[in-house]
Amino acid sequence: MAAQIQYADVEVGTELPAASFPVTRATLVRYAGASGDFNPIHWNEKFAKEVGLPDVIAHGMFTMAEAVRVVTDWVGDPGAVVEYGVRFTKPVVVPNDDRGGLIEVTAKVAAKLDDNRVRVDLTAMSAGQKVLGMSRAVVALA
Repeated sequence: MAAQIQYADVEVGTELPAASFPVTRATLVRYAGASGDFNPIHWNEKFAKEVGLPDVIAHGMFTMAEAVRVVTDWVGDPGAVVEYGVRFTKPVVVPNDDRGGLIEVTAKVAAKLDDNRVRVDLTAMSAGQKVLGMSRAVVALA
């Protein structure tokens, strides 16, 4: 695969298509199995509340991965993301109901760099709270 977006066609301020990612308890169980992260704060409501959380929360790395999908979907090639980092600011709470939680992500090009690369700044929200801070990806464009 190769990046589908041309460097010359992108300007600082270019907004990427926003996306929302639902998260249910079933999603967390599947992620725990795939990642090997069976920390009970991600599946045991009683335990999560005993340690001071409002409810079961999504895995931080899961949240991070869902957010960067906005970038990989936009560029057309996951391998075009050459750097990615975040700070975890708030958890994504996942109630045990039919809806679960929702991660809402927006992103925009914040800087044009050398070598056909751009820095994309992401904003990830859940339940009205910013769940990732300093969320930035460097992307190699065509």
